Amino acid sequence: MGAPRPPKPERAAEVRRRFGEEARAERPDLATLCLLVGAAGDGTLDEAGEDAAQIELDRLAGQVPFRPGGPRSWALALAELLGGTCGFRGSPGDYQRLESSFLHEVLQRRRGLPILLSVVWLEVARRAGAPVYGVALPGHFVVGFGPPEEQVLADPFDGGRVLTGGDAELLVVGATGARLDPSMLEPADPLDVVLRVLNNIRAWAAARPERSDVSLWAVELSLL
Repeated sequence: MGAPRPPKPERAAEVRRRFGEEARAERPDLATLCLLVGAAGDGTLDEAGEDAAQIELDRLAGQVPFRPGGPRSWALALAELLGGTCGFRGSPGDYQRLESSFLHEVLQRRRGLPILLSVVWLEVARRAGAPVYGVALPGHFVVGFGPPEEQVLADPFDGGRVLTGGDAELLVVGATGARLDPSMLEPADPLDVVLRVLNNIRAWAAARPERSDVSLWAVELSLL
């Protein structure tokens, strides 16, 4: 089965319009933007499918056990539910699939790139009331809980493994060859997250010249 195909022109134009409006909103919604990225690349995803994905995120948030406590308690609770019970995680093969960059597909397959698995964590944890944010480490997106002085990092791609400072350092060194800089641990803005998703999609298309259509719509969304 091949990679998904974009929607018909009318639907594609509507998706671009909605994406632009959401991106310019005072507080852009990360899940909505990621679902619109999926709709731009997968013609089978309609508005009912977008709604179903939002409902699934709500459902998962309702299953988070109530665990008052610090950032580590939240990280462990999310790992138990999403990484353990639900089986969200990644594998090397996920980097070869366009679907790994589409939130609706990741929710269904429970497999994806680190950044999309992190989006699932972010949206479920946020709905459950956790102090959560994305952390855009070079080459490997993770999630963070709590203020800087109590920060706990978790890796959704590895089932939610809680990272030590040394683990984070190794991820950065492996991706860039450089040392971990404290600025890399700051919360990522929703628009920065979505631009990174689109850059991943463009990189996927660049390795597949026959899918220049994918590169085209990803560039168009990046410019909105």
